[in-house]
Amino acid sequence: MLMKKREVQASVKDERLVKKRRDQMIKGAVTLFKQKGFHRTTTREIARASGFSIGTLYEYIRTKEDVLYLVCDSIYDEVRDRLQENLDTNQGTLESLKVGIANYFKVMDDLQDEVLVMYQEVKSLTKDALPYVLKKEIEMVGMFEDVIQRCVENGELDLDEKHVKIIAHDIFVQGQMWGFRRWALQKLYTLEEYTELQTELLFKGIKGSEMKLGTGGTK
Repeated sequence: MLMKKREVQASVKDERLVKKRRDQMIKGAVTLFKQKGFHRTTTREIARASGFSIGTLYEYIRTKEDVLYLVCDSIYDEVRDRLQENLDTNQGTLESLKVGIANYFKVMDDLQDEVLVMYQEVKSLTKDALPYVLKKEIEMVGMFEDVIQRCVENGELDLDEKHVKIIAHDIFVQGQMWGFRRWALQKLYTLEEYTELQTELLFKGIKGSEMKLGTGGTK
């Protein structure tokens, strides 16, 4: 069940203008949060980086925490939309899972600055915003669960529910790791090499799990 989006108050009523200004705000805030962190960044700096005055900024948000929420919400929306576009949850083949992993890793490469900022600063979200943002991540992990479960239903994999869930989480974290540990990984591998190696290890792990399940494991 989808959680209701947390509403951020704006005094401006033109929805298209609100979206345009908030998109500018998000872009400026990500750059600043990456450089200085959320707490050391002022709303005045966010306004300047967004290309408008502090007075204009407060027509679209109420607090600096609102900006952080909009940043996190926007990043998750973009990741989810691109996942939905490229992840075939109905096909249920190992090949579709492999393609889905590669597409997800590409999204993580494209958005690595945004994702890094989000995870560094998510602890600063307000109590009403944090559960909503975390729920969105669980929903995206669920998209991979759906693909893996379809593979099970089609006879391509032999896994129980616990294995399906942990594999989905593994895929999600491996994609994020490309950005989190880029200082090391991106000196060693291209994105394509990293994707190939991680997918190979994942599939070997899946085959190992299947063998255990087939020789006395709990199903």
